[in-house]
Amino acid sequence: MPDHDLAIVVEGLRKRYGSKQALDGLDLTVRAGTVQGILGPNGAGKTTAVRIMSTLLRPDEGRVEVGGVDVRTRADEVRSRIGLLGQNAAVDEELSGRQNLEMFGRLYHLGARRAGARADELLARFGLADTGNKAVKQYSGGMRRRLDLAASLISRPGVLFLDEPTTGLDPRGRMEVWNAVRSLVGGGTTVLLTTQYLEEADQLADQIAVIDHGKVIAEGTADELKSKIGGDRIDVVLHDVAQLARAASLLPGDVVVDEDRRMVSASITDRMAALTEAVRALEAAGIEAEDIVLRRPTLDEVFMHLTRDDAEVAA
Repeated sequence: MPDHDLAIVVEGLRKRYGSKQALDGLDLTVRAGTVQGILGPNGAGKTTAVRIMSTLLRPDEGRVEVGGVDVRTRADEVRSRIGLLGQNAAVDEELSGRQNLEMFGRLYHLGARRAGARADELLARFGLADTGNKAVKQYSGGMRRRLDLAASLISRPGVLFLDEPTTGLDPRGRMEVWNAVRSLVGGGTTVLLTTQYLEEADQLADQIAVIDHGKVIAEGTADELKSKIGGDRIDVVLHDVAQLARAASLLPGDVVVDEDRRMVSASITDRMAALTEAVRALEAAGIEAEDIVLRRPTLDEVFMHLTRDDAEVAA
């Protein structure tokens, strides 16, 4: 892929905190105008990577370019091209939404008139025009995060880093932020998103990289990652939890037993043939099924499968 098509290039990134290797040769490329999702368990190195890419932390080794600019040698130029939304709110709750955005505009050296115009533009863009004169302490969680997102765009950055942007939000608030992110990408912004909500990556990301122990262990589209654990799955919910082990022995492929949900789940290749065979096998064994569902694997299952395998290799 030509470099001019890449908004972010990371090669051989390493960072150590004392005896802990936070990043261990991380490689990543992000196409311009896309959403790159970063998944990983706590301590995998996600936030460290974002802090380095956004110039807040220096790496021990490796190369990072954002918009073709090296983050080590031209950090000020990189900062002028990016926006960052961290896990914690950056706005002042006592000020109104408009006052917050005007303040950020002045911090970016916009004049009073330009800061006011930019604030009005962003309030309208994120559906906050009607509440722009209210104190932020009166905002819902979703509204606050949309205001945070608006503040990170004051300088019209080409690349936006979102570090777990919807942590703590209810489903409505998360949906509000998701819609705002989609709107940004539609306008040409490149987004790098770290999240612990696998559904969030599934909904938003064009490409996903799974990080564990400071390096990328898998990457691709959501569908490509899901295909790594065997394509489709069949879920069988039983009336009697005592029959789970017997039912699991009758299903093909990689079988997972969930006692709490009275369910066995198995990877399959031929959807209809697997369904027919499962029904026949359960009936022949005298096992009563409460429900049988064919579905695609979830990113949660992919994540658990990949990080489990990586842990087994490390052991």
